[in-house]
Amino acid sequence: MNKINLKNPIHLFAFGFGSGLIKPAPGTWGSVAGMIIAILLWNLTASPLFFMVLTIISFIAGCYICEKASQDLGVHDDGRIVWDEIVGIFLIFAFLPQYDTLFYILTFVTFRFFDILKPYPIKSFDQKLKGGLGIMFDDILASVYALITIYLLSWVMFSITY
Repeated sequence: MNKINLKNPIHLFAFGFGSGLIKPAPGTWGSVAGMIIAILLWNLTASPLFFMVLTIISFIAGCYICEKASQDLGVHDDGRIVWDEIVGIFLIFAFLPQYDTLFYILTFVTFRFFDILKPYPIKSFDQKLKGGLGIMFDDILASVYALITIYLLSWVMFSITY
């Protein structure tokens, strides 16, 4: 197929509602879209449980969505597929220690850092796992690394202030 069609629901989600088509750095724009969606949903629900359920459903659906979009493009893990970044942000929102501007900035910066750097074992999983699961899983690991970092920074910041 090799053509992106945002009228196709698979493509609409896979390309992050069009954010993955923005150049340069589509992954960063996908993360921005994820942040906007997460903040809006947090303001509506204020529920970590909601984000846990949303992450699980979005991850499972994302494995199919990313696989199908990759097949349509004929390229595994095309950089414009950013649903994985959006779901990664959802996971972080499920476990944030606080929901304010500082933690939103920490979420974005730490997630992008680990998603781009891909420290061990993220890079290994990224190279070995194929298909939709492979596309989704490396961003879940980047989210876990980001959460660990956010909690460590939070602990240091609060230890200093008290």
